[in-house]
Amino acid sequence: MTKSTTVISRKRGPAATGKGIPILVRLQPDMLAGLDQYASEHEITRPEAVRLIIKDWMGKHLVIKGK
Repeated sequence: MTKSTTVISRKRGPAATGKGIPILVRLQPDMLAGLDQYASEHEITRPEAVRLIIKDWMGKHLVIKGK
């Protein structure tokens, strides 16, 4: 009888915090290309890029207090 091996696969990205509300956003190809370029230049994921872009915009427009 051979020994079985279990491989545990890990999910990509940071661990879920259970905080926040997930949303779905559809982007046109030109906007998606811009988002991907931003994410690539900053070596971050798409979701993190979206969060940073929104946070930056909200801070500049005084919707939230920026850091």
